[in-house]
Amino acid sequence: MYAVIKTGGKQYRVAANDVLEIEKIEGAAGSDITFDQVFMVGTEGSGAKIGTPTVAGAQVIAELVDQTRGPKLINFKKRRRKNSRRKKGHRQDLTTIRIKSIVG
Repeated sequence: MYAVIKTGGKQYRVAANDVLEIEKIEGAAGSDITFDQVFMVGTEGSGAKIGTPTVAGAQVIAELVDQTRGPKLINFKKRRRKNSRRKKGHRQDLTTIRIKSIVG
């Protein structure tokens, strides 16, 4: 069984026991998270239930595994012949989750 969920402005196709890195969600390691914005639920080899826009009563339950940070990204802009440079670094906060079950 699989589902398409929305979190952090992105959509993910998930199945049981999948491990994902998503945008940061508040919580401690080991706690459970419920995703209510489920756009589609289906099983391999048979039809899928598509929501308008979400599937009524469908939920995805996940376990929060870890709070981490992504790799450092460097943003460097240079204007030639103007002695103008700008350098910024960024590390995104991420949450690692493991999908426990899909209900619906």
